[in-house]
Amino acid sequence: MRPVRAPVGPGQESVWDYPRPAVAAPSRRHVRVDHRGEVVADTRAAARTLETSHPPSWYLPPADVNLALLRPSARRSFCELKGEAVYWHLAVGDELLRDVAWSYPDPTPGFALLRDHLAFYAAPLDRCTVDGEVVTPQPGGFYGGWITPDVAGPFKGVPGSMGW
Repeated sequence: MRPVRAPVGPGQESVWDYPRPAVAAPSRRHVRVDHRGEVVADTRAAARTLETSHPPSWYLPPADVNLALLRPSARRSFCELKGEAVYWHLAVGDELLRDVAWSYPDPTPGFALLRDHLAFYAAPLDRCTVDGEVVTPQPGGFYGGWITPDVAGPFKGVPGSMGW
């Protein structure tokens, strides 16, 4: 399947204009994560990764994350661009969301901005917002991008997008 670029409306950016390979960029937008009545994270000092065909993944500084809710996971993964990722469980009350967040404790030099920042999969959480807009999780369950109304696709992760 060959992707057909969606039209870009006023105030939107297309993921097809994002670079390949990916880059990390600072953002002053208001990013918030809530689950079961707890504020998991709230920041205006996030970083986002931008890569062709992907909605941004948002990385939040540890100072703006409720670290008391996180538990280390044994899971690890490797990104050829960013390095080794470690994963985190989220414990709220008697609920444990496994591997719901990840971070790069020792990222590659091009992604040093992400060091120890935490990114969250939106799907298992009650509410993730960017500037008050509720995000939609990137399709497919593998990637951690957040789709907001100001980002146009189509987005990698939909059926048939493996070769994009």
